[in-house]
Amino acid sequence: MFRFFENLVDPYDPYDEVDAPPRKLWPFLVSYSQPFKKVFIWAAILSLLVAIVEVGLIYYMGRVVDVLSLGEPSQVLDQYGTELTIAAVFILFIRPVIQAADVGILNNAILPNYGTLFRWRAHKHVLRQSVGWFENDFAGRIANRIMQAPPAAGEAVFQVFDAITFSLAYAVGAIILLTQADPRLVIPLVIWLGLYAALVSWTMKRVGPASKASSDARSMTTGRVVDSYSNIHSVKLFAHNEGELLFAKEAIEKARQTFAREMRIFTVMDVMLVTLNGLLIVGVVGWAIALWSQGSATVGAVAAATALTLRLNAMTGWIMWALTSFFRSLGVVSEGMETIAQPITLVDAPDAKPLSLSAGAVNFDQLTHHYGRNRGGLDNLSLQIASGEKVGLIGRSGAGKSTLVKLLLRFYDPEGGRIEIDGQDITHVTQNSLRQVTGMVSQDSSLMHRSVRDNILYGRPTASEEDMIKAAKQAQAHEFILDLSDPEGRCGYDAHVGERGVKLSGGQRQRIGLARVILKNAPILVLDEATSALDSEVEAAIQDTLYGVMEGKTVIAIAHRLSTIAHMDRIVVLDDGAIVEEGSHAELLEKGGLYAGFWARQSGGFLNVEAEQ
Repeated sequence: MFRFFENLVDPYDPYDEVDAPPRKLWPFLVSYSQPFKKVFIWAAILSLLVAIVEVGLIYYMGRVVDVLSLGEPSQVLDQYGTELTIAAVFILFIRPVIQAADVGILNNAILPNYGTLFRWRAHKHVLRQSVGWFENDFAGRIANRIMQAPPAAGEAVFQVFDAITFSLAYAVGAIILLTQADPRLVIPLVIWLGLYAALVSWTMKRVGPASKASSDARSMTTGRVVDSYSNIHSVKLFAHNEGELLFAKEAIEKARQTFAREMRIFTVMDVMLVTLNGLLIVGVVGWAIALWSQGSATVGAVAAATALTLRLNAMTGWIMWALTSFFRSLGVVSEGMETIAQPITLVDAPDAKPLSLSAGAVNFDQLTHHYGRNRGGLDNLSLQIASGEKVGLIGRSGAGKSTLVKLLLRFYDPEGGRIEIDGQDITHVTQNSLRQVTGMVSQDSSLMHRSVRDNILYGRPTASEEDMIKAAKQAQAHEFILDLSDPEGRCGYDAHVGERGVKLSGGQRQRIGLARVILKNAPILVLDEATSALDSEVEAAIQDTLYGVMEGKTVIAIAHRLSTIAHMDRIVVLDDGAIVEEGSHAELLEKGGLYAGFWARQSGGFLNVEAEQ
């Protein structure tokens, strides 16, 4: 039975992805709810049936009281025994079936699958965002919204069918029941319903915004705390425990204050609810007793009115909390939408095709990019790199070297100009195909908190174990990998490296990163300070490997250690976003320009950019 309900909707079914999801709450929820349309219809029908059965039971209990007062027990049983037996069968067998179907739809079809579908699609959408998008927010806050919004959306949907639909049907049923007993009994109920609706309206107008503010404050707290944990080495190195505590305390205190304001609303709601329920009990039951005393109502009608009123009294708190939970959940979803519903700004062109690589020639044509500012980045830069050519890039910090690489990988789209690979504009090819032909070893080789094997195979997941170990050996990583172990007892290539690879030294991380790129074997290779974290002995051992890896590839190498690029086919010197010199190492030394000055002033093979500035 459970599997039947659980398999009514597959949360991972293919769907048409959109680059710009709806930015308003209800259209956004409707778009995510499309696979559940039929399930929602059945949930509404079953919720109505459950409410009808509950009100019918109260009505029938009143009838039972009246029947029992009609005569001697034997006479009553002879006349009504069959009816009472049928009622018992219905209560024992049919009512549980209706209830089981209702809770099966809610608990097993909607709750597990709706949140899963929401989280899956939200995560899939966020992963498509550009690198620049991620650089503008806390990773912790993004993750918190991805984790909080889906269960909140599921809770909101659950409350619609578990409480809201049920309570509306129950209220209508109560009015019908009291009308049948005596139409005058409806008057206090209708008055109470009006006052109750006013209280609900007052509460809901305040709960939604208060919940959104509270959720936003919690996300900010998570973002700041995760930021501290992710940079724990810097926190300890600079003895900034107190500063980080104060930074977090500011967000924690804001979360406390916003939550306290939210709870004030619930306190007022509870007090008013108890008062209204007192009016309901006294109004309906008192009036029923008055009618009975006048001979206008039977004992069964009084019993039914009393049972109904007490049931409503018990339900009102649950309904109110269900409604507030509904609007609180919508507030959390609304806050999550600030991340989840942001449009994808860096997308493949409608006619984009996979990159067709023939030679690997790269052409930067009048490239301009300032990150939306009036300074920094690149300014009208043109550079042609022939197939198989090895080009070294040097320049002061901020000269535009990293910007050039980010644009080549299409982490950003240039503000002006174009980049071509084998004559194909990279904005007109698919991003995945572009990055599949490009390998990069960066200065900060960030690793996944997974096994060493998983991290190396990230370069080419289909590679064999033999190829993976061969790449590790080429990167001078095999020996230290065999000595690794983690707290779970996993060793060697199975050992996990910690978040961002924190359990390894900088040199070890860089060698695993290098092994990953060697395994990928992409025809275009980007080296961004690829050996900066290595000691001289390991670097010397790896240099020959690097030159072997570069063979037959188009290479762009960024370095401050000039000895690592002195043997490149060509060296390009950038300054203030423009090319100021280019040529071989010998040619640039002979010119006596900026490169010659860097070479003369470097200490231990490093570019002394501060002295030059």
